[in-house]
Amino acid sequence: MISQLIVNGAVFDGETLRRDSVVLISGGRIERVAHASELSACEGEVHDLHGGLLVPGFIDLQVNGGGGVLFNAAPSVDSLRAISAAHRRYGTTAFLPTLISDDFDVVRRAINAVGDALQEGVPGVLGIHLEGPFLNPERSGAHDPTKLCSLDARGIALISSLKMGKTVVTLAPELTTSAAIRQLVKLGVIVCAGHSMADYNQTREALAAGLSGFTHLYNAMTPLQSREPGMVGAALEDDVSWFGIIADGHHSHPAAFRAAVAAKRTGGAILVTDAMPTVGSTELSFALNGETLVAHNGKIINAEGRLAGADLDMLTAVNNAAAFARIDWFEAVRMASLYPARALGLAGEIGAIAPGYRANVVAFDAQRQLRATWVDGVKMVVAPTQSH
Repeated sequence: MISQLIVNGAVFDGETLRRDSVVLISGGRIERVAHASELSACEGEVHDLHGGLLVPGFIDLQVNGGGGVLFNAAPSVDSLRAISAAHRRYGTTAFLPTLISDDFDVVRRAINAVGDALQEGVPGVLGIHLEGPFLNPERSGAHDPTKLCSLDARGIALISSLKMGKTVVTLAPELTTSAAIRQLVKLGVIVCAGHSMADYNQTREALAAGLSGFTHLYNAMTPLQSREPGMVGAALEDDVSWFGIIADGHHSHPAAFRAAVAAKRTGGAILVTDAMPTVGSTELSFALNGETLVAHNGKIINAEGRLAGADLDMLTAVNNAAAFARIDWFEAVRMASLYPARALGLAGEIGAIAPGYRANVVAFDAQRQLRATWVDGVKMVVAPTQSH
C-alpha cells in the first residue's frame, strides 16, 4: 500500500498544536508525526494543507440519521453507508448509529445491520447506540410511549447481542435495578442514563453499579434544584462519568451549556449531535412514529413545536461549543474527538493523531474551512461549506 504524507500545515494531535508538521500514513494508520525537516526524504502520495490545519476526526456518539435517511425507518447497511457519507462532510469520521425506541424486532434488525456494517468495513461505524426502549414514559420526549418497556432478561440478551464494536444503551435507571446495570456492564455494554425521572439518590446508585454516561444533558431528565440535585446535579458533580450535550442553542441555552462545561471535570463533557435525517440533505422533513418532523430555524420540531432530535452537524457543534462555553476552539475539538474516544474505551485507537492510531483526520484551510477527511487512511475531498 502506498504511504501518504500530509504536509505544509499545523497538526493538532489532540493535546498539542504542532507547527510545520508532517503526518505519515501507512496501511490506514498513523505511522509518524514529525517536523517537516525530519520526513523530507520520505516517499508517498503527498497531500498539501497549503498552510492549513489537521485535527483528529470527530466522533459522534448519537446519530439518528443523515443524508435523508432515518436509521429507525431503514435499519440496513445501505442506510449506514448513507448516514456515514452525510456526516463525513462535516468532519465526523466515526459514529454510533442511534436507534430511537422501537419494537424488539426493529432493534434486532438494527443490531444485525451494524454487525454486518462492521464486518464489511462501512466507514466510521463504531457500533450502536440504543436510545431506549427502556425509558420512562413521563420523560419520553420524541420517543413513542407505546414502544417503551421495562428491562428484563430478554432485553438484556438483546442489548448485549452485538458481538463486535461498541454498544451504548440509554435507559431510565429508576425503572431497572443495580443488578441489571452491573450485568450489562459485565457484558461489555456502556450504560447511560436518560429519558428518566430518577432523582439524585437513584442516579448515584446507578453510577455505583456501573452507569458511566448521561444522554443529552438537561433534556428529558430531572433538573438541578437547590434541595433536589436531580439527575443533572449527579451528572455534573460525578468525577468519573461523562455526559453528552447538544450544542445547537435550542436543547440548552448557551449559558446553561457554559455552566455545564465549567462544572464538569475536564474530559467529562462530550459533544453529540442527536442528528436527524435533515443533516447533509436538502429534505427538510421526515416521518417518525407516524408524525411529520420538520427542520425549522436550526432545530427539529413536531406539529406541537416540541424538539425531536437535532438539525446539527458536528463541525457546527464544535464551533458553537467554543462560543457558548467561551473555551479555546481546540478544547471544543477535544470534546468531539479525544473525549468521546475515551468514553468508548477507544483511547489509543481513535481521537488523536499519533503513531499507531487509525488515520481518521480532518483537514482545514487557513480560514478553518473544512476541506478533506480521512477515514482509515481513505481521503474524501469536502466541498467548501462550513455547515449544512
